[in-house]
Amino acid sequence: MARKKKTEDVAAAPEKPALPPITPGDTVAVNVKIIEGEKQRTQVFQGTVIKIRGAGENRSFTVRKVSRGFGIERIFPFNSPAVEGVEVKRHSRVRRAKLYYLRERTGRSAQLRERKVERQPGQETVES
Repeated sequence: MARKKKTEDVAAAPEKPALPPITPGDTVAVNVKIIEGEKQRTQVFQGTVIKIRGAGENRSFTVRKVSRGFGIERIFPFNSPAVEGVEVKRHSRVRRAKLYYLRERTGRSAQLRERKVERQPGQETVES
């Protein structure tokens, strides 16, 4: 019974705009809704997608950035109401699904090679 109710709640929820196709290695800017008391604002978390896990409603992606010399990783569910939008800034060429090796690298060795993507009709341009 509980499983049926959960499915009904998801179906009754307002439709969220679809996120662009994301792959590991992409540099993305995630707009996150922050609520502080009664105030609400949007904060941008920009970094590299190092992992995508799950399937269906349980999918999530992990974004890593380096801020002031410290590596910061955040996990964002695809269906989270806190994620207002995702903008793909750059596509990178990688040969793995999980980019955990970036955690030990710094500087030039942590850079990924850019992958050129042809623009589809009706799709925004990705500038680098």
